[in-house]
Amino acid sequence: MALQLSEKGEQLIQLYKQMAQEGYERGDGENISPDDAFADFESRALRADLRKLFEEHKVESVMDYGCGGSDWDAGGFDPDSGQSAREFYGLKQICRFEPARDIDERQVCDAVLSFDVLEHIFISDIPRVVRDHFEHARKLLIVNVACYPAEARLPDNTNAHITVRSAHWWKGMFDAMTPEYPEVKVLLVASPRWRNFNAFPIFSDSSRQLQEGFVISD
Repeated sequence: MALQLSEKGEQLIQLYKQMAQEGYERGDGENISPDDAFADFESRALRADLRKLFEEHKVESVMDYGCGGSDWDAGGFDPDSGQSAREFYGLKQICRFEPARDIDERQVCDAVLSFDVLEHIFISDIPRVVRDHFEHARKLLIVNVACYPAEARLPDNTNAHITVRSAHWWKGMFDAMTPEYPEVKVLLVASPRWRNFNAFPIFSDSSRQLQEGFVISD
């Protein structure tokens, strides 16, 4: 089923489609070609930690939420081994979702991976998009969100990071959703700067119910 966004959210998707097709300009004046637009494999920087998590939770399938142009079967994802992302993580199934490229393979997977996505969403659509993340995660939801303005500019010259909020603002958003999906464990990583990762301890509602007392500090 198509993800229903607000009118402004749909307008944003059209702008991102334009950027994917035509490229875009950064704030420093650099022009990014269509081949390079949203093509970075954002999760690569945390690949060692992610592989440990996948092994610990026996993850065999992943949905890449907001995959951009990432190719899970291209060699060299791990420079040391030359392996693709699929090989490096030992995955049997990859599903992708990227509205800017008309890719929609959403289905429930062991883990949902969402890197550099939510800050691009219009604020009124954040709750429904976060809920959509949860609805497709069987075991793990791993999210990295940027808490700073982007270098990229939309075609209307708006900063590409539409919703810039603090790490704890995002934490509150996920905290509010966890009771609806009690078995899904969430790893939320907030970035105050590019390639700077601050992770909250993994949390889920089911684990909170097992803690002593009523004051939960995570």
